[in-house]
Amino acid sequence: MAGNRLKLNMDKTELLWAGTRRLLQDFTFPSLKLAVDVVTPKQHVRVLGVVVSADLSLEKHVTNVSVTCFHHLRRLRHIRRMLTAESAATLVHAFVTSRVDYCMLFTNKLQRVTNAAARVLTATRKFDRGLKQHDNLHWLDVPERVKYKVIILTRRCLIGTAPRYMAADCVPVSEMAQRRPLRSAAGHQLVVPSHCLNSCGFRAYFVLGPRL
Repeated sequence: MAGNRLKLNMDKTELLWAGTRRLLQDFTFPSLKLAVDVVTPKQHVRVLGVVVSADLSLEKHVTNVSVTCFHHLRRLRHIRRMLTAESAATLVHAFVTSRVDYCMLFTNKLQRVTNAAARVLTATRKFDRGLKQHDNLHWLDVPERVKYKVIILTRRCLIGTAPRYMAADCVPVSEMAQRRPLRSAAGHQLVVPSHCLNSCGFRAYFVLGPRL
């Protein structure tokens, strides 16, 4: 950096030691010294708007998204009577569902956010019975939303509109000579590679995409 006349911006530089929770329990987090600057490690860092923790979980990110979404929903509820259904849907999508869909994963917190957003649009209360707000709005629950997005991405890999490094993970069973006689080949299934750690490996795209 000194050779290219650049200076380290300490306000934008963060250090994160990542690993499994078991490894982090017995790990001492050293600082990083760069010339005269010292970067101290943090438990959470923000990368492209996503808060990543040291154990590579998104719990902190989900909490921040939930707090922000509920704040906007409370404000929208106060002016809901003055808005048309189309205007309310536009605001909910701009301030709530767009945040839920960005780097989403299945948690009860995000499900509660979508439930609250549906109640704002349908002008219903939390304990109203016999009403299916998601069905009326044609919304999917959070687990189905996650699966839907992964499947759409996998379809893009199969038709050639996704990046090559992702399309390489979607290999049909029928293209493997040793597996062509299998029923999975006739069923147009994809090869699901072996993986370690159900907490991380199972959620990796090259495993989850072909499996779904």
